[in-house]
Formats: sequence, structure tokens, C-alpha cells
Amino acid sequence: MPKQAIALSKLPPQTQRALEALGSHLAVARVRRKESLATRAKRVGVSIPTLMRMESGDPAVSIGIYATALWLIGRDGELARIASPEFDKGALELDVQQAIALGKARAKTAQKIRASAKMAAPAKP
Repeated sequence: MPKQAIALSKLPPQTQRALEALGSHLAVARVRRKESLATRAKRVGVSIPTLMRMESGDPAVSIGIYATALWLIGRDGELARIASPEFDKGALELDVQQAIALGKARAKTAQKIRASAKMAAPAKP
């Protein structure tokens, strides 16, 4: 029996549920198109058991197989958007924090410049 990848043992439950939903949606798409498991497996380029594992949301199935199944139903274009930077909330939050830190640093520098300019200015009679 092959060893399970460590990454698969650390798969978050919500991610597993998302893969199961994706597999289920792909199965529904196949059934609605009246394709048998054998026909779809041949079109995707996998065995029937692998197709069944994909349709059950098995995380060990290659992303390329999921991508091909999405391509067959015209939904592969969504793959590029999944991790698109404009939807990366964690990175966006870091960008905001860095901008705030930069703003504070610039304000502090400006305050130092103003203070030193006051000290260097000649006294008014």
C-alpha cells in the first residue's frame, strides 16, 4: 500500500469539503451531459476508478485531472482566478499594514525635520 503524503494528512476539513463539493459538481455535470463513467474517464484520460475518486473529492487526485474535467465543461478559466492576488485577503491585509507602517515612518521623519528646522531657524526679534 502506498504511503499517504504528509500534506494530505494535514488537509483542513473545510478544504476536504470543498474538494468533495467540486467532485460532486463534476459528477453532476457528467450525468447532466448523459456521459457514462467510461466515456468521461476516456475523455479526461484516466481510469474509471480515478474518475470515481475525483468525483468523490479525493485530494490525492492530480490537480491536472480536476483541471481537465473542468475544461470539459468549460470552467477551466476559473482556475487562474482562484489564487489571483486581488482576492488574496491575507496579502491585502499585509499590504495595508505595511502602508500604515510606512505612513507612520514618514510622519515621524517629517516631524523630526520640522523640529530640526525650528531649532535651526534664527530667533525673531
